[in-house]
Amino acid sequence: MTDVDATDFAVVVYREDDRWEAEILPVALTEDLAGLIHALRQQPSLGGTVGLVSVGDDFFVAIRLLGDEVMVFLSDVTASVDWPLAGQVLEYLDIPIPDDEELDQVLPVGDMSIFADLGLDEMELGAISGDLELYPDEMLLSIAGRVGFAPAFERALDS
Repeated sequence: MTDVDATDFAVVVYREDDRWEAEILPVALTEDLAGLIHALRQQPSLGGTVGLVSVGDDFFVAIRLLGDEVMVFLSDVTASVDWPLAGQVLEYLDIPIPDDEELDQVLPVGDMSIFADLGLDEMELGAISGDLELYPDEMLLSIAGRVGFAPAFERALDS
């Protein structure tokens, strides 16, 4: 059930004993925002818990839990038309699914400052998520590198 597909995966990242740890989550969570948030709540961490999901070659979702606060980021609002998880993120954020004429450009939505206190500001997150040369898994690896948990993230994906 924790089978890692080449393009669809979910990872939980957290701090334990002053170092980053990461684990693969069930692939079924790449289609279930509520289930993903629930799974992240099960992983205690002093600095909060991060969930990273890559879906297809199309988009990624980042979720960060800090106490009772839930921050959610979607790399491409247009993915909400075709992918259940992206649609659930927009519903969670109370953002309408875009109309056909609004589907011509990749735009991120959600909490752009999700990783600001970890060294990745809004501008950098926007630049990474808007880079059309990168696949979602590559974007997540870039974020992991900037925030400082790339080794743990890569180990989780390789396991």
